[in-house]
Amino acid sequence: MGDLAIGDAAPDFDLESDGSGRISLKALLGKPLVVYFYPKDNTPGCTTEAIDFSARMEEFEKLGVTIVGLSPDSARKHDNFIAKHNLTVRLAADTETVAAQAYGVWVEKSMYGKKYMGIDRSTFLVDSEGKIAQIWRKVKVQGHADAVLEAAKAL
Repeated sequence: MGDLAIGDAAPDFDLESDGSGRISLKALLGKPLVVYFYPKDNTPGCTTEAIDFSARMEEFEKLGVTIVGLSPDSARKHDNFIAKHNLTVRLAADTETVAAQAYGVWVEKSMYGKKYMGIDRSTFLVDSEGKIAQIWRKVKVQGHADAVLEAAKAL
């Protein structure tokens, strides 16, 4: 289902999250939501992205916006990632890549001629009714959290 577009209903997910909890799109409806997909905890780009979103958490919260990061890592790895970098974003464990596939971000990649499946770093801004308001694909981390914050202000 990789052809999600602005105005489409955001696919639901129900995943284990950091802190031994669960997080689902359905439970978060009623206020805007940033759903960002990233490849792996504790890698340079993913760490920078999580720190950047965490640094702007207060501004997002003033807008009533929740931020959830999803990766194939386990909830336990997410807990360690959060503790190591003092993150304030919620992280969900998409270990079976069900959400990544539903959002169309589980794609074939290539490194040094070797093909493998992985996350295409992407972000979805979801409005309070569960509709996709903005999509960023093939995200470049630098300045991304600021761009998402600006788009959230327009909701």
